[in-house]
Amino acid sequence: MVSVIIPNYNHAPYLNDRLNSVLAQTYQDFELIILDDCSTDGSFEIIRRYGNNPKVSHIVVNSANSGGPFHQWKKGIVLAKGDYVWIAESDDWCEPTLLETLVNALDANKNCVLAYVQTHTINDGNTILQTSAHNKLAELVPGKEYIKSYLTASCSIWNASMLVFRKRYFSNVSDRFTPFKMSGDWLFYIEMARQGDVFISGKVLNYFRNHDKDVSGKMYSTGKNYLEEIEILKILANDGQISPADYKSNLLEKFVRYTVHKYKFTAAVKGRIEEAFYSNGTASYKNYLRVNGTLKLLQIRAQRRLNMLFK
Repeated sequence: MVSVIIPNYNHAPYLNDRLNSVLAQTYQDFELIILDDCSTDGSFEIIRRYGNNPKVSHIVVNSANSGGPFHQWKKGIVLAKGDYVWIAESDDWCEPTLLETLVNALDANKNCVLAYVQTHTINDGNTILQTSAHNKLAELVPGKEYIKSYLTASCSIWNASMLVFRKRYFSNVSDRFTPFKMSGDWLFYIEMARQGDVFISGKVLNYFRNHDKDVSGKMYSTGKNYLEEIEILKILANDGQISPADYKSNLLEKFVRYTVHKYKFTAAVKGRIEEAFYSNGTASYKNYLRVNGTLKLLQIRAQRRLNMLFK
């Protein structure tokens, strides 16, 4: 059985699409756990309409906001009775075959800890903005290899709604992911992938919605995403998941990106970001990042000029 967890906060305009796309799955052996984090937009009026559906095992409404999405993840996973868990974000939706595709993959690969499909990113008008891709229709990747190739420089799993994971491995996942505002899923996937294989489907079966109430959008617009991305890199390095050289290389890539966009951020946030960049807890990286970051930016600008000349 699959435990489908829908954590909601102020996503009333999207809830019917989300719930109906779950209930319409071709794979029907699931329970539905609906969590509301003290919404103020009338979400509960929509949620309660589904209270008598036989698939719904729990509706839990917080009396106070939890302060972050990953506290809700943990609450739902603890309630889950299924062998598999799907965290179906409340503002997304999917094709009817998503669960069937991923459950079949997990059933066929007993050492697989999580499986995911590809996703469209869409806006409020359902226009496709971008689409994730994989170069194979299906692939099973050993966990350590997956972390190095797909979870170091960035998180290749764009959205929680595109994956299903095996619940029994959650007991070995630390609580370190819960305080994050945006990147807790990235750390969660790292800790899961340490324990087994990862299945990647090339099928595009998920719709990941970007809108003005999207947490990640607010993090990127303020620059606070860098604080969490740097923290993830530090955890990977401190846990021995990546080498010191890989840590420095990936930190440099983020620093260059930050340098290009930092004019958008407040002085207070820039101060916090630069403090995070320049120290990994044991040594200063100020000179390394400034010198190499400048060189990298010059190379990028020179390449752009060449591209313009030979267009």
